Amino acid sequence: MNEQTPKIYLLPNLMTAGNLFCGFAATLKMLQGALLQSSNEDAAAGLFHTAIWYILGACIFDLLDGRLARLGGQDSAFGREFDSLADVVSFGLAPALMVYRVVLIDFPRAGWVVAFVYLLCGALRLARFNCIAAAGSTASAGKSFRGFPIPAAAGLIASLTLFMLWWFGERDHYLGWWKWVLPPLMLFLSFMMFSRFRYPSFKGIDWRTTRSVPRFLVISLVLILTALNYEWMPAILFIAYLLYGFFRPFLSPQRRREIEEEIGEEEESEADETMDEAQ
Repeated sequence: MNEQTPKIYLLPNLMTAGNLFCGFAATLKMLQGALLQSSNEDAAAGLFHTAIWYILGACIFDLLDGRLARLGGQDSAFGREFDSLADVVSFGLAPALMVYRVVLIDFPRAGWVVAFVYLLCGALRLARFNCIAAAGSTASAGKSFRGFPIPAAAGLIASLTLFMLWWFGERDHYLGWWKWVLPPLMLFLSFMMFSRFRYPSFKGIDWRTTRSVPRFLVISLVLILTALNYEWMPAILFIAYLLYGFFRPFLSPQRRREIEEEIGEEEESEADETMDEAQ
């Protein structure tokens, strides 16, 4: 009986619950904004703006849950499944609904297709990841992601929308013609989720390890800049992460280790990449 009972660890799953709450709240704000979109455009735009912050908040919770689980040795199958269910809502449904309501509302058929393709690809990617993890391919699934991860895709869409609101003036809640970048970007990210490009998961980082003073200062500076320039800095970070996947194959193993902070794990990762390419 006890062997069949799933282990539920409190702190990591509280973070996942926070992720799910943010996705749920973002979806509610989108639906509330949709009801007001024809009668009170400013109020609707304000609700859409709030939904963006909830999506970005979900990214933070998602960043914390797995790291806390691994830091405390509390990684579990239950947590992995719970995390994927939360991710479908926060990073699949919420961004798809946002682009549909904000950009493609006047093109319902095209909007349905674009939004659903993104949601479907995100759900399939999460299912594939869970299958790989359940099969015991922890090395491949742990150190790097094959394809662009869906939390980063949602964060990129939300942060770019936030940047557009800031660039064109938050008071008017106006995205300008740049909003038409979002639908093709969403389709591109749907493709990237199943691409062969690899992205560091940063799950192998031991946060208890001592770091050099210059590296500590750089990390602190990035965090401070992000906090002070929240309108555009998150978009730059997500874009840099997306582009890194294209440049990563051309970097030397040593350079990869320095960037990804996974010293001593690169040789195994390269073997995993060879296995993935063979598949």
